[in-house]
Amino acid sequence: MRSLYIVFTCCILAFTSCIGGNNSTTTTADSAKTAPAPKLQPQSKLNEKGTAALMAVVSKYYDLKNALVATKASDADHAADQLKTMADSMLAFLQTDSVNKVLLQPFLDTIMMQSKAVTAVMDETCEKKRLAFGTISSAIYGLAKKAELKNAGVYHEYCPMAFNEKGASWLSAESEIKNPYFGKKMMECGEVTDSL
Repeated sequence: MRSLYIVFTCCILAFTSCIGGNNSTTTTADSAKTAPAPKLQPQSKLNEKGTAALMAVVSKYYDLKNALVATKASDADHAADQLKTMADSMLAFLQTDSVNKVLLQPFLDTIMMQSKAVTAVMDETCEKKRLAFGTISSAIYGLAKKAELKNAGVYHEYCPMAFNEKGASWLSAESEIKNPYFGKKMMECGEVTDSL
């Protein structure tokens, strides 16, 4: 009888440990499924410093875009100044990379020239600043494409109603539409057309 009791107790312990083991395995498997994927570093055909310089330009562009979304002219002027500085720094970096300098300089020149245009216009409504921003957006997108930027979390977005229904694009760090051409008037007008 005593040996039957010992066998019965061992069976219960073995069964309990199997259930506990499955639960911990399931928990580990479940947590692996819900854990976010590791974020990849942005890459381009430029070296690491060149890619960092490109991302700095994109980051300052986002500041300008966000100022126009909020229709804050003074913030847009400040962001345009910083964007011009970052584009100038990237161009200086490219002095040692003649092949990429030839490919990327036209975009950087446009970004710098149009950033000056943003700050030169006295316009609290930001309507005239948005004209230069449209050109900057095209140049930033061209710059990113020519540099073969990837893993950057950059969304190319488009609004068909901008500029009296001529349409215009912009870049964003998120897929949610926040239209810089209309601000609060039509914040969600647009769609994602590409991602880098």
